[in-house]
Amino acid sequence: MKYAYITGRVRAMKTKLIPPEMYQRMLGMDIPEITRYLEETQYKEEIDSMAKDHSGAELVEYATFANLAKIYRKLLEVSIDEPQFLILEYLRRWDIWNIKTILRGKFYGASEEEIMKYLVPAGELDMEFLEGLAKKERVEEVIAAFDGTDYYEALTQYDGQMLSSVENALDKLYYFRMERAVGGTLSVGGGLLLKYVRKEIDVKNLVTLFRMNKAGIEASVIQDNLIPGGKLHEELSRMAGQSYNEFVRGLEGYPFWSAISDVVAEGGSVSRIEARLRAYLVRYAWAISNYHPLSILPVLGYIVSKDTEVSNIRKIVRGKEAGLSAELIEEQVVA
Repeated sequence: MKYAYITGRVRAMKTKLIPPEMYQRMLGMDIPEITRYLEETQYKEEIDSMAKDHSGAELVEYATFANLAKIYRKLLEVSIDEPQFLILEYLRRWDIWNIKTILRGKFYGASEEEIMKYLVPAGELDMEFLEGLAKKERVEEVIAAFDGTDYYEALTQYDGQMLSSVENALDKLYYFRMERAVGGTLSVGGGLLLKYVRKEIDVKNLVTLFRMNKAGIEASVIQDNLIPGGKLHEELSRMAGQSYNEFVRGLEGYPFWSAISDVVAEGGSVSRIEARLRAYLVRYAWAISNYHPLSILPVLGYIVSKDTEVSNIRKIVRGKEAGLSAELIEEQVVA
């Protein structure tokens, strides 16, 4: 079967993920202690190879991103046909990440070296191509390099003054492609994968509403920033521009409400709410993976968990480098 081998590999890879309870212990460590712990995990190769050129939080950031890219490349290498197609479509989010990173770097005058720190060649665009983009002088040159690709129309929305419209257009393109790809699959688990993708869109739109409604942005601007395709798109769109209290009251009764209700009641930050929503997505991804063990769903569960692991590690070391308290860092960690 086309999914037997890749799901077997994913089961083995899952055992190497950092246990959730370990994040609490990492909050009590300093950065050298965290680095030594990571050397005992699947990050050892990257940490050892990069330790001669980097140290501290920078070493951990480089090593975790390098490991993430290696793992995802391996997933693509060991899959074929439909599994490979769906994995690549999902991992194109890293192409979007890299394009945004390069555009921001050029827009704010960052050096090629600074930009390269944050690139993750885990999608279709390889490091050689990304390095070529990082070497370009101006935003317009980066955009021109995508002429003839699916990304070009979104990139040409750049007005020379702001990147927000371009970044929004790239996000919408990614989810349009993802929905189209998943909707075209006839295999077992395809319907649940589509349900997950739509739930992910809803969560992204929720976070946008939390941020923009709290800031008092007008409804039309917020609606333009919402990504089409989610199951709740129309309902969430109607909440755009509401007062914060009215917006929050309108969320009661939705499936995700129990994941965030206590944080909202305490007046918690949007970043803390976002962490809770991310945890809700991770749990959902693993829950649906149990329905069809020989399908794309266990692969999705692993990818979502690996993304979360790397994000958590980076949040912890960044927070420690900035001198934040363990309590503040913990609010950002997805557990």
